[in-house]
Amino acid sequence: MQRRAWMWGVVAMAASLAAGAVHAQSETFPNKPITLIVPYGPGGVTDVIARALGLGMGKALGQNVVVENKAGAAGAMGVVDMLTAKPDGYRLTLAPVGIFRQPYIQKVAYDPVRDLTYIATFMTYDFILTVPSDSPIQTVQDYVAWAKKNPGQMSYGTPGKFTANHVAMALLEKKTGITLNHAPFKGDAEAINALSGGHITSAIFANSILPQVQAGKVRALATAADRRPEAFANVPTFREAGYEFDVPSPLGIAGPKGMPLDVVKKLDQAIKTAMQDPAFQQVVRNYGIRTDYRDHQAYAAFAKQAFAQEKDIVQGIGLE
Repeated sequence: MQRRAWMWGVVAMAASLAAGAVHAQSETFPNKPITLIVPYGPGGVTDVIARALGLGMGKALGQNVVVENKAGAAGAMGVVDMLTAKPDGYRLTLAPVGIFRQPYIQKVAYDPVRDLTYIATFMTYDFILTVPSDSPIQTVQDYVAWAKKNPGQMSYGTPGKFTANHVAMALLEKKTGITLNHAPFKGDAEAINALSGGHITSAIFANSILPQVQAGKVRALATAADRRPEAFANVPTFREAGYEFDVPSPLGIAGPKGMPLDVVKKLDQAIKTAMQDPAFQQVVRNYGIRTDYRDHQAYAAFAKQAFAQEKDIVQGIGLE
């Protein structure tokens, strides 16, 4: 009995020391640079705004935030990385909404609710349906009418299969009964080049298309936003045009499961502070991005809701 009591005492002491070590580490957090994974290639809108946010976070935390690009797997490479990362707050990832969709489309190694700690969102994507400026199609109603008369002849580019861009157009097909020809590319840059070169007749982009719209090179027909983004104030939403859907797509930062709450709170506050940094605000203006802050609690609740809703979306539009 005495030996057993002694053993339990040793176990309790070890657990106490471990907890104390974790607490001490979180109290001094951060004491070294933090890595933020951007699950897309360098140079795109997401990469640019992530770097601006990282600079602001670095100022708030007193440590550098280093961006690491890991493109592929429909934006899920960062989430996969989190499966083996230490839950100490020094390795984080952007978490696009596509990670909630992928498990219903193909076999994945992660559970987006169970395997991540959600920290905060900082922006939302808006998706804009466009045609070349010399296209005879002037409105989204013209677009649907033409597609009905010419089934399968209207092509549209996206930055990839099963992206939110693809989902938006699949919803348009379902709501209207039209049949379109999907042309997936590796990113917005390739799709923009294809649209400009006349290789596709339309495309749906995130905010990266804003410079081409402002320059008059492409015509914006509709956005999949829940309300008109300021940068596209003259463009109707799909709902306003009579098609009852939108595609919310907030973007945030997550880490591995099991992160200490005080570390999560420090990172959450750093993100909130960084969103007010002048350099971040300038990038927001340059690309017409809508900011969208949700704290760690609201973001975790959104993740659970989105994961449940994506199943219905995928099955409803036949993407599985």
